[in-house]
Amino acid sequence: MKRLLIFIFAVFVINNLKAQVEVQADYNAVGDCLFSAYNNSPVPVYLQINFADLENTYFSEPLPYVKKISTGFNSLFTLPRDPNAGVPRFNYDIKMFRSDPVARVDLDFPYLIPFELGKKVKVFDVKQIDGFWGKEGLDSWTATGFYASPGEIVCAARNGIIAEIAGAVKNGDPKSWYHTWNNSITLLQPDGTLICYHNVTVDQGKFKIGDPVYAGQEIARVTNADKVIVLIFHDSLYAKNLLFVIPKFVIDENTTGILNSSTEYFVVHPKEVRGREMNKKEQRRFLGK
Repeated sequence: MKRLLIFIFAVFVINNLKAQVEVQADYNAVGDCLFSAYNNSPVPVYLQINFADLENTYFSEPLPYVKKISTGFNSLFTLPRDPNAGVPRFNYDIKMFRSDPVARVDLDFPYLIPFELGKKVKVFDVKQIDGFWGKEGLDSWTATGFYASPGEIVCAARNGIIAEIAGAVKNGDPKSWYHTWNNSITLLQPDGTLICYHNVTVDQGKFKIGDPVYAGQEIARVTNADKVIVLIFHDSLYAKNLLFVIPKFVIDENTTGILNSSTEYFVVHPKEVRGREMNKKEQRRFLGK
């Protein structure tokens, strides 16, 4: 007997992740139950499984069980059969998340200022982020604002996988959106957080959903706006609302810090920072190492 309950998790709108991820529980010849998942989307998502009424078996994985589900097939775990009892029986429910709901965020991680190397930038205090959440707004949030000019190059502040590209009009099924902003690009970062760059346009002939991007790589250009807003956020198992991250940016070759609106900064892209989350092959390709 097996039972599958899918709980659709609301971030900004209802996200229909059930269509993206198929979870399967199969018995082998000795009666063990093998769990697997197949992610049909080009972007990783996060799966939480909760068990109840376990009979003739046990769940030995650390709790809470949250697993990053990469594109394609994913082997999860096995519920072993008690050799002195019958076939394992259980109930379980599932939740899906766009980002890691138990993310271990390094608050000292060195983010690159997301503009061209050598550019002089000035930041501003973001007073509102209307439209990001929707009509109801957010209880708590934080964002970093940069003054900019139309056409300026925007670079990735950190490695990531492109999760969403939004143009002047947001297309597609709202159930698949990561947020409600247009003119933006959203990346899933290695620590499971999401980063959104707003007021930018992306060359969709060059980039597509699921593509990896690397720290310092050009990813977009400023639209006809005079500012770019950067948000870093993730879901949470323990709070109703999203959690936002206040990033520390690289302000010179050896220093990071929270940006101050009273200071102008020259953009630096130290190789040691750019290569921090690259493998050897990627370092040779992008950094010449």
